[in-house]
Amino acid sequence: MLNLLREVQIPLLAALLLGACASKFVRVMRSKSMAAGLGPTALFPLKLRKPAAIAMCATEFGCGIALIVTAGPFASGTPANLVRLATGLLFLVATAALIELRSVRPDIGCGCFGEFSTTPVTWRTIARSALLAVAALVTMPLRPLSPDKLSDSAVTLLLLLAAELVVFALLSPEIRDIMVRIGYSAPCELRVVSPDNTFATLQRSAQWRKHSDLIASREPSDVWRELCWRYVAFPSRVAGKDAELVFAIRLDHQRKPSVLSALVDTATGAVLPWPATTAKHARARVRVARRAKLAYRPGAISQAERSLPGSRRSR
Repeated sequence: MLNLLREVQIPLLAALLLGACASKFVRVMRSKSMAAGLGPTALFPLKLRKPAAIAMCATEFGCGIALIVTAGPFASGTPANLVRLATGLLFLVATAALIELRSVRPDIGCGCFGEFSTTPVTWRTIARSALLAVAALVTMPLRPLSPDKLSDSAVTLLLLLAAELVVFALLSPEIRDIMVRIGYSAPCELRVVSPDNTFATLQRSAQWRKHSDLIASREPSDVWRELCWRYVAFPSRVAGKDAELVFAIRLDHQRKPSVLSALVDTATGAVLPWPATTAKHARARVRVARRAKLAYRPGAISQAERSLPGSRRSR
């Protein structure tokens, strides 16, 4: 029975690693940014978050493929044990990182399965990672898997796999979130959208490409939310007047959410006309927008944002 339990761990661990890598990749592709909040990468300095996220996904993908390749007679023995040891160490490091993340950044999720892992880290998440580390390490003395031997104990293997999946589900807050998404769609007024995703949407928009050269500082002067819209204001100066360039980003789960913009006089709150531009200036604006990067601190924005309508003067 113990040997059969070990045999179940190989396909389970491989599926989890490849699924985790794929979910992170999908989230990055949707947000067009490696700074989309991948859990433990928040522990790194800002410049190292992108390399850390890439290394994490590459390691998960490599271990997942290697577990499958070394499960049979091919590359068995020492290579298989090294792969399983590396997988166990990966989950042990992940467990330590989750413990640190829970104490340093208790407001963010583990990022284990991309956008499904937004729930703050709990002891269930940490226990799941620790159990997966044990599951990887106990497979080290396992002999090569043979289809003939597996078919003889197929029913027992399926029962063991089902039991382990139940334990895994009980330790996974992502299951609840997935079920909620399947059965319920929150109205946009109540939908939680992180500032990271909002800024990624803004920088991909046509409004950003058209008007970002009018921004005097890449750090927003104000960020707030009203119902289905998040507003981002940047300091600007037009025709000798202090102004603010305000973007409104629709908080929808669409591929291209609506983005609007307006130029507002700082003193009076009146909407100003857009400065006249030539074709040459328009091309220069596009080049500036492509190079422009927002200089914001996610933690500061989360604290500064006001979610109640009327928290800022009407524009």
